[in-house]
Amino acid sequence: MLRREEQKKPTLKQRILPWAWTLLASVSSVAWQAEAIAETEAQTPVVAWDLTDIYADDAAWDNALAELKASIATLPELKGSLGKNAKSLATAMETINEANKTLARIYSYANLILDTDQRDSASQERMAKVRAVITDYSEATAWVEPEVITVGGKKINKFIAKEPRLAPYDFYLTTIIEDSAHLLDEAGEGLLASAGAVLSAPNDIYELLVNADVPWPEVTLSTGEKILLNQAGYARARSYPNRADRKLVFDTFWKVWDDYKDSIGMILNTEVQANVFMAKARKYDSVLQQQLEQEHLPEAVYRTLVAEVNSSLPTLHRYFKLRGKILGIDDLRYYDIYPPLVQLDEKFDLAATKKITLEVLKPLGEEYYADLQTAVNGNWAHVYPQPGKRSGAYMNGSVYDVHPYVLLNHNNDYDSLSTFAHEFGHAVHSMLANEAQPFAKADYSTFTAEIASIINEILLEEYLIERAETKEEKLFYLGQALESVRGTYFRQTMFAEFELSIHEAVEAGEPLTGAKLSQMYGELLRKYHGEAQGVLTIDDVYTNEWAYIPHFYYDFYVFQYATSMAGASWFAEQLLAGDTQVRDAFVEVLKAGGSDHAYNILKKAGLDMTQPEPYQATARRMNDIMDRIEALL
Repeated sequence: MLRREEQKKPTLKQRILPWAWTLLASVSSVAWQAEAIAETEAQTPVVAWDLTDIYADDAAWDNALAELKASIATLPELKGSLGKNAKSLATAMETINEANKTLARIYSYANLILDTDQRDSASQERMAKVRAVITDYSEATAWVEPEVITVGGKKINKFIAKEPRLAPYDFYLTTIIEDSAHLLDEAGEGLLASAGAVLSAPNDIYELLVNADVPWPEVTLSTGEKILLNQAGYARARSYPNRADRKLVFDTFWKVWDDYKDSIGMILNTEVQANVFMAKARKYDSVLQQQLEQEHLPEAVYRTLVAEVNSSLPTLHRYFKLRGKILGIDDLRYYDIYPPLVQLDEKFDLAATKKITLEVLKPLGEEYYADLQTAVNGNWAHVYPQPGKRSGAYMNGSVYDVHPYVLLNHNNDYDSLSTFAHEFGHAVHSMLANEAQPFAKADYSTFTAEIASIINEILLEEYLIERAETKEEKLFYLGQALESVRGTYFRQTMFAEFELSIHEAVEAGEPLTGAKLSQMYGELLRKYHGEAQGVLTIDDVYTNEWAYIPHFYYDFYVFQYATSMAGASWFAEQLLAGDTQVRDAFVEVLKAGGSDHAYNILKKAGLDMTQPEPYQATARRMNDIMDRIEALL
């Protein structure tokens, strides 16, 4: 997965630097969830990527940075040339594109080095230099979209038809015209840009508060172990086998959030108010409309997701009842949803992980498999944990002329195996897109990116379930598959429904307070977990969970995890049935990169995310898994 370096308010200028937006804000949940991995002194050999494919050494990087700065300084000289003639427009686009591509390369080299040891001051300084250059680039190209709009769609289309050199940029240029109603003039865009620091402040304040200022308590478990209940400690301890320990962890952890809910409520209210301001400034009817139109997604995608998940809640409730039965718990509580249904201590070292991943993904066809072999067997991954290394996992596919890089923290367990398959799904996606598309059209949307990785998880689950040698092993993998659907599909949609409700409340003139947010979130929490149906009880203090979720500062982002699970379930259902046409259509989605809007790319493959079918395929998968579990019990 690609990493989130920092949160910024999205604007329609994301198209100018699409790879940077992806790196800065796309796959953010991994970084948060990965805090559960404590930094330890690694006892495993270093398996590190080879960055000399990007730059031979730091000196070569320094030279490239200096050359890029000089190139960026000349970009404003192109101002006024876009409407002269087709050749002039092509020259400007090629010059800007080359600077963009070089910037992606420079960023990636610095970023990858920093993430292997975030304590290193030289790496921190190198990354600071890159961020400054990104700002310079953005300022040097701020005039581009307003000038394209001034030139006008009729003239731009005439230039595109006349000049073959504009083919790599036709989608970018026509999309600017398409979105022109929501772009301001140069002065207006400059004014909004200058407000960026203020508008992004809620996320910065939130992260500082919860990561630096909140005093996290320590609890003593039944084993005598003492654990600091910060986010990382909570993420580890919430799945402990002892039920009394889990209750202690939940009660203590959520009480801290309750103590700070008024302050965090004000922060989140400010975030929502900022989003409403931006939507009005850009002449949208709502924040939802603005956020979806960033990716040109029909509003029906969001609405259908929420509606279909709500209609499938009996399936989720069936899972909770089954969980209670397997765990031997009659009065299921919120702190009972995390422990695995069955414990399994099977190890998957790097060699086994590679072998299994290659075997699992053979059904995706020869072209996909050839790229996968190249990726898995190349020196493209930094595999094991080490002191100072960034936690979690991600894929960086932004070095267009080289190859993707993958950061892992492999612990030789099932989660590590699943993560490996997931991240190399992203890697092959980037490879196929880069092979098929020019740089300007290679970068793809999160809306398709997560489908490419989640389908690998599904294929892995089915592979391991089929080959499990014992009942307990089979139950473990079936349980993991259930948790994947619950966490990625149902839970993320619950977040999405909450995010929509709080924005609609502010748009209707209602104030948001900590107490109001807990009330709204609590209603959803109880609905999704079936409290009224006697499925699972939610204690009042747990309704403060909204304050713990950083994704609510990423602005209508989390729903794409749920739609990706639905899309992956739809593709996987047919792939596992042997449909080679669907397999080929899936590969074409990957090869399309960012050559069209993500919704259109999927629709060409036969998948319409405004329709109920992909969401119903997800519910079918979950029910099928539970049928198989019940047959084993």
